[in-house]
Amino acid sequence: MKRLVYFLIIILTVFSVHAKNTSAKEYTEEGMKFFEARNYRDALKFFNKAIEADESYEPAFFNRGKVKKILQDYKGAMLDFNRVLELNEEAYDAFYERGGIKFEMQDYYGAIADFTEAIELNPSFVDAYYLRGQAKLELDAYKDAINDCTRIIEMEPKNPDAFYLRGILRIEYGQKEAGCLDLSKAGELGDFNVYEVIKEKCNK
Repeated sequence: MKRLVYFLIIILTVFSVHAKNTSAKEYTEEGMKFFEARNYRDALKFFNKAIEADESYEPAFFNRGKVKKILQDYKGAMLDFNRVLELNEEAYDAFYERGGIKFEMQDYYGAIADFTEAIELNPSFVDAYYLRGQAKLELDAYKDAINDCTRIIEMEPKNPDAFYLRGILRIEYGQKEAGCLDLSKAGELGDFNVYEVIKEKCNK
């Protein structure tokens, strides 16, 4: 009899955990529908419900953090991304998002550290290289920032943003001709706004 009771307790526990996870997943999926429709307030409500259903459901914390970041609740977003990393220390996208918050707060060294973590976990993470390059630009670390842009171009040879940023960096680093050629390449790849920059920085 005791064995039967023990077995029933195990079964009920398993079903309870499964229902909890399913509920959190369903709430998160509903939240994502609102997120994709840019209805961030309602998305936030569903992500909150998902977390109430399961305080260890990583996707709910991650997506709630993204919503809070968009709504400029940077403190709340930071806490959510911290929680994601507590649950999964290899969540490279959480490092990236947290680095983006630090960048907005002008904590450039902290941002670079987070972007570097993201890159180490996902070496082909182009956006992390790009924002790390921008953070290095803010710190006048031109050579390192140029290297980040070059890495992006190696992975995506037709990325106009990378050519644009590398062009600006090279000009600031004293490599005017190489920088202006990069800007020209960005224009060739479709960034026609760059020609105003070329007029200002390359024709004097």
